[in-house]
Amino acid sequence: MSIIDRIYCLDANVLIQSWQKYYSPNICPSYWDTLNTLGEDGRIFLPEMVYEEIVRTEDDLSKWLKSGNIPIRKIDADVTRCLQDIYSSNPFHKFLVDNTKARSLADPWVIAHAISENAVVVTKEENVTALNSKKIKIPNVCDNMNISWINDFQMIAEMGIRFSCAIDK
Repeated sequence: MSIIDRIYCLDANVLIQSWQKYYSPNICPSYWDTLNTLGEDGRIFLPEMVYEEIVRTEDDLSKWLKSGNIPIRKIDADVTRCLQDIYSSNPFHKFLVDNTKARSLADPWVIAHAISENAVVVTKEENVTALNSKKIKIPNVCDNMNISWINDFQMIAEMGIRFSCAIDK
């Protein structure tokens, strides 16, 4: 698959951090318009669990996502089989979800959907490299399973997205 044909499966942190930190719609509305266009074109999608993670908080990002055009992929038999493959391939993959704090619940589903759709995972997470750590992140599992993953800045570069600035008058 060439870069032009790639599709991207987004982790929640890609949208949350962009909204809160560096692409606020108040200063970069074209970023959010571009995401909607990419969704319409079938280039990006969200797993249902990521969607649920974001919309459970009633805020402006939640409202934008509910009215947006990014496809939401449901869990089906193939995605469930991919999830089982993730857990059966390596005993450390169970540490991807932090059940004590109900965190990262969507993370394994991001990977499972990416496997099912032959998509690239897009996440803000980075590999955990400490040898004595019981933590594991999406990039660790992706590397273990030969799944392509990148961060959102890499996705923007790969897709040839360019931003322009203007002064409101």
